[in-house]
Amino acid sequence: MAEVLISPGVLARENDQSQITAGPIQAGAAIIGPTVKGQEDIPTLVTSYSEYQAAFGSTFLSGSNQYTFFTSISAYNYFQNGGSTLLVTRVTPGAFSEASSSLINTGSLGSTVPSGISPFVLSTLAEGNIMNSSGSSGSNGTLVSGSSDNFRWEITSPNTSSGVFSLLLRQGNDTQTSKQVVETYSNLSLDPLAPNYISKVIGDQVQTVRGTGTDVYLQSSGSYPNASRFIRVSAVNAQTPNYFDNAGTPKDIFTGSIPAAQSGSFGGGIGDITGSGTPSKFYQAITNTDSQGLVGSDYTTAINLLGNRDEFRYNVITAPGLILANGTTGAGWTSIQSNCENRGDAIFVGDLVNYNSSLTQVTNGAANVDSSYVATYWPWLQIIDPDSRELVWVPASTLIPGVYAYNDRAGEPWFAPAGINRGGLGVVNQAERKLTNTNRDALYTGKVNPIATFPGQGIVVFGQKTLQTKASALDRVNVRRLLITLKNYISQIADTLVFEQNTAATRNTFLSQVNPYLESVQQRQGLYAFKVVMDNSNNTPDVIDRNELIGAVYLQPTKTAEFIYLDFNILPTGATFPA
Repeated sequence: MAEVLISPGVLARENDQSQITAGPIQAGAAIIGPTVKGQEDIPTLVTSYSEYQAAFGSTFLSGSNQYTFFTSISAYNYFQNGGSTLLVTRVTPGAFSEASSSLINTGSLGSTVPSGISPFVLSTLAEGNIMNSSGSSGSNGTLVSGSSDNFRWEITSPNTSSGVFSLLLRQGNDTQTSKQVVETYSNLSLDPLAPNYISKVIGDQVQTVRGTGTDVYLQSSGSYPNASRFIRVSAVNAQTPNYFDNAGTPKDIFTGSIPAAQSGSFGGGIGDITGSGTPSKFYQAITNTDSQGLVGSDYTTAINLLGNRDEFRYNVITAPGLILANGTTGAGWTSIQSNCENRGDAIFVGDLVNYNSSLTQVTNGAANVDSSYVATYWPWLQIIDPDSRELVWVPASTLIPGVYAYNDRAGEPWFAPAGINRGGLGVVNQAERKLTNTNRDALYTGKVNPIATFPGQGIVVFGQKTLQTKASALDRVNVRRLLITLKNYISQIADTLVFEQNTAATRNTFLSQVNPYLESVQQRQGLYAFKVVMDNSNNTPDVIDRNELIGAVYLQPTKTAEFIYLDFNILPTGATFPA
């Protein structure tokens, strides 16, 4: 019932129609590339650089060869610049398998378990020999020498009367006298019905890549979510039955299955970070032939998996070190381009040329690409590796996701990620080449975004073109990212209406959410104007009979001021200034 005045006076009423629907949670950036460790081809979401390190390792690997991983540097820079969510997919040159614990034997009563059968087996979540001992599985009581990225296991405090034991996960390069414990699990049981059942406590889930080509998919197995960040229970001996009878009394015949106090190493995994190829070295000795030991086909599975936009959401993707001009990696480059075009909700930041290339090679490479879903930047840049503290050359795409992250934090996705205010590259020591005005003009004309050096201002991203050939609003990064943002949001609204009744009420539900959102984008300088049509004019009886619902969104995106002309006019004394 409406409020009315009973006696003379003024009644002030409010009708709030300003509600703005909150924007979707952005998936942020996606990065594909080689890493020190990690599961191969499995897209993994991380929300900090520490999470990244735990799953994929540091920026470099030392030993007989020294490597710098562009993927890791890119992740570090992304989070340093305000990025919140990062989807990382490790690619490798060869086949990998996980590392397993050596046989965890039983104690003195071990004869109750058949010979050669372990009560349980642990496996690393990360794959490849960088996580493993140098040889086959380590023997019980033997700690095979490893690195900080390896793990050891140790069984402590077995109790045959209660049927429980404890497990330590240790760093792979520690010692018995100086243990570096990574995770501790106490009072574990092999009783599947117990709340402290080892698989329940540690977790036993694993994702496996299945299928081939475009029919590739992830298949999950296991019954209990992984609590450990590093290992899973890959097997519990089926011949190890329940420890307790219905009265809760331990069954003596089974207590011999409890593992004895012992230590061992993980091993038995196969694969290495360079496969059969020759790894590249990315420090001062970098040459124009470096390609990180990968070929384009090494990226195929990861790219196909990331094509599933229902499962994996991101708005920018990069693969630092994947070079279009390199014949061995160019196919992977074009596959990511196609991936973004097919998804329609992400922009690919790609590198056209290797280190030590000419400006002409850059512009020639850009001329061969026509897509508003791709942007490229040049030249290469020298930074300090955040982990090794050494100088390293990196392709521009390594740092651009961080520029985009800062742009979105300081402004909006539809602002240009360029210029002194939002395009600064403070971490860069020097650019491979200092560009003149003529150089910058040639690059921008050729659709390449220059990275310029300004005395007193530092090194700055000074362009925001996509690689679209046709002159239109979509030949600019800010407009493409505006469209990506709007399509992501409006599509999520539309998702909730699929299978609803095709009536005016459903259309009004759509309009009541979309119009306020677009108004908010307009207020935040993303649009000059807009109009949304979803009514009888575009939803005719024929359309409805085809079980279709059509909405038309008309947009006038704002443009950036890339070219500023300042006309200084000298007037005679006494002249009248123009109106």
